[in-house]
Amino acid sequence: MEEVCANCGKGGSAAKLKNCNACFLVKYCGVDCQKIHRKLHKKACQKRAAELKDEKLYTEGTERAEADFCPLCLLAIPMPVADLSQFYNCCLKKVCKGCLWAAKKQGLANTCAFCRTIAPKTKEEGLALVQKRVAAKDPEAMCHLGAAYFCGTLGLEKNEPRGIELWSEAAELGSAAALYSLGCAYDQGDGGVTPNKAKAFRYYESAAMKGHVESRHNLGGFELKENKNFDRALRHYLISAKMGFNPSIDIIRGFFTLGRATKAQYADALKGYQDAVEETKSDQREEAARLDHLIFANVLG
Repeated sequence: MEEVCANCGKGGSAAKLKNCNACFLVKYCGVDCQKIHRKLHKKACQKRAAELKDEKLYTEGTERAEADFCPLCLLAIPMPVADLSQFYNCCLKKVCKGCLWAAKKQGLANTCAFCRTIAPKTKEEGLALVQKRVAAKDPEAMCHLGAAYFCGTLGLEKNEPRGIELWSEAAELGSAAALYSLGCAYDQGDGGVTPNKAKAFRYYESAAMKGHVESRHNLGGFELKENKNFDRALRHYLISAKMGFNPSIDIIRGFFTLGRATKAQYADALKGYQDAVEETKSDQREEAARLDHLIFANVLG
């Protein structure tokens, strides 16, 4: 059947008629017809646009982001990532403790386990390495430097507005971590920004669709606390739980206890969580964990 303009009924080839860019339900022969038909089409358009947005929100970012994988063993780093890996300013890579332990056994204790750069001896040297990557417009370097300004690390004087500025630039270049940091800032009103829940929600959405686990979990919190929507919150928590995020499992367990999640949903979340955790395990990581335990036990005496 020949496609026609939703307003005037004028037929034409698919090349001439253009989709409504919001919902893709109808086509128009021109901008004038689209404007005239807007009142009749608005309700259906908004409904379908919302459906399309949800399809994208709940289907994208269901796997952990590339930055959460160790570049050496290629396994996802267990969470919390910051506690179970080491970040290198030279190459901006996070290397898991298992690979760190293996590198130390090879005599590479003072060298980057990934790029083999000699470890900087001072904060200034470490800062210079990051700034070099920032000058090359590396979004993760911008995000890291933004955090340094925001928190006053790497020998920098605390400057929260500068941190927000760098995060904003990194977010525009696609950094999920920067999007998350901006979400947190606007959520809490940190860094001199005016609290803006709607803006925070949008940043969390963008980060979550890039596989940022904490952002996905926070979306669940937004739906639960701000919108009182248990169903939408549960959908987010199910995704982050299956990515191996323990706090999400705890909340789903609470949902199940309250009758807000079914037994099947809780079982599905628990299995997904256990599978995700299992995929982070390796002999090297187990060995490193045993070593950490022995060191801690010796410190306690």
